[in-house]
Amino acid sequence: MNRLAGKRALITGGTSGIGLETARRFVAEGADVLVTGVTPAGIDNARQVLGDKVPVVRADARDLDAQRGLAERVREHFGELDVAFLNAGVSDWRPFEDHTEDSFDRLFDINVKSVFFLTQALIPVLAHSSSVILNASNSAHGGYGQSNAYAATKAAVSSLMRSWNADLLASHGIRFNAISPGPVDTPLYSKYGERRAAMLEAISSGIPVKRMGRPGEIAEAVVYLASDASAFTVGQDLILDGGQTAL
Repeated sequence: MNRLAGKRALITGGTSGIGLETARRFVAEGADVLVTGVTPAGIDNARQVLGDKVPVVRADARDLDAQRGLAERVREHFGELDVAFLNAGVSDWRPFEDHTEDSFDRLFDINVKSVFFLTQALIPVLAHSSSVILNASNSAHGGYGQSNAYAATKAAVSSLMRSWNADLLASHGIRFNAISPGPVDTPLYSKYGERRAAMLEAISSGIPVKRMGRPGEIAEAVVYLASDASAFTVGQDLILDGGQTAL
């Protein structure tokens, strides 16, 4: 299929997990894509998966100068941008009493502040009639133990998505939507080593469909929101969590 043929797209945090799978799907759907990452290993892996035609650039989400530089890099590469999937972020689940000012600031700097100012920097680059998709989380829609500060950042992202439509849809032709994934089986869990299987089983038991999400299932929703098929979809936050929030 070529649902994104001719689209020029930016995917932040596109070197692993949901971001990388979305980048792969975008390329398969005919988009010209630029992705960002942070770690050299992740950047190298993405280059191997996506091929030479997809620029993979380093951009630290906590460095606002780097975010503004990314917008300029996008302008130089594409001229204008049709789609942005702002996916870069971090999670930090811990008991409320264990959070420190540093852990709180890190979450908000990467998950909220960087998204806010990158979007601001991208406004002159985004084409009239463009789509921006933000990666929120189902933790913003329900109460989950140890999600506290992380959930607050994702609730902020969802709120910004709605407000930005009021600011920018009529004047700039930019429509904003979000996705809110639940637990997704990504390489993130590989750090748990031999405990990984037991952890995934425990998480799956709390999901009504009795399994975790797959990166491709999340990527499919992003493709829809990026495509012209969703032109009438504005201000929506799609909860993709196997029924965990609803049930």
